[in-house]
Amino acid sequence: MVTVAPGTAGPKTPAARPASRRRRGIRPTRGYRVFQAVNAVVLTLVVVVTLYPFVNIVARSLSDEAPIIAGKVNLVPQGFNLTAYRLVMSDPMFWTNYRNTVVYTVVATAISIVLTTCYAYVLSKHQLKGRGVLVGVAVFTMFFSGGLIPNYVLITSLGMKNSIWAVVLPNAINVFNLLVMKAFFESLPVELEEAAAVDGLSTYGTLLRIVLPLSKAIIATMVLFYAVSFWNSWFTAFLYLDQQDLLPVTVYLRNLIAGATGAQSAGGVAESDAVQAAATIQAVTIVLTTLPILAVYPFIQRFFVSGVMLGAVKG
Repeated sequence: MVTVAPGTAGPKTPAARPASRRRRGIRPTRGYRVFQAVNAVVLTLVVVVTLYPFVNIVARSLSDEAPIIAGKVNLVPQGFNLTAYRLVMSDPMFWTNYRNTVVYTVVATAISIVLTTCYAYVLSKHQLKGRGVLVGVAVFTMFFSGGLIPNYVLITSLGMKNSIWAVVLPNAINVFNLLVMKAFFESLPVELEEAAAVDGLSTYGTLLRIVLPLSKAIIATMVLFYAVSFWNSWFTAFLYLDQQDLLPVTVYLRNLIAGATGAQSAGGVAESDAVQAAATIQAVTIVLTTLPILAVYPFIQRFFVSGVMLGAVKG
């Protein structure tokens, strides 16, 4: 037994140690520092490889035709020129197709969010009878489809060809997004819905007033996923739309690329110059097509990580 005389300090305890020593964290090991360095190098290379094509496209869209023909344009524009931008932006069909893309994306994203949210909320209820069948039907479509010709016959027989519904309805529900949202709804506390039921809220009232306000992150993430998918989609419109004024801008870009490819296959000096001029037009169209998504993405990106992590499958 240790006795301490009055007025003298007792033995030092961990609580009596200096605060600076208590706050000192564990020093990273040499292996962890090596991992951090390798990770930084790899991620930097991924960023460079990802940005290089887009920067090259921007440089070509701002360059003169002579440096493009000579193959001198890489990352810096050569001979600043906005003629291609004026040519593309003066084409009325480009703006008509651009407007179609905006309309298709907004309508399709709204429909997809409503259907995916309702379906995922239903699948998140473990007490629902037939839930396994509904999950199986959704998962089955991830691996099997009716095929291109049956889908075309179906859309045509339903009278949706050459209409907006041929673009927005066939891919209204993405099963991956559905399963992510379902997992998010399953992670919400059951007590919240039980309390809402005690207060007299119906199922729809609980969804609208309790669940959806708590699901802003996952909904914003799904909006981003669907909007990017519909904005970049071209094959569905190319397949079901025959009228030029109904096509989205991605099909407009595809037609430019197809025209340049046809000129290139014909051969000859004049055709080669036409290919290079068409390549400049393509670069300008790609830049104008990509800018809206790049402008919208930063406003939704802050919800992206939290939405995906909250909706991830829990172990």
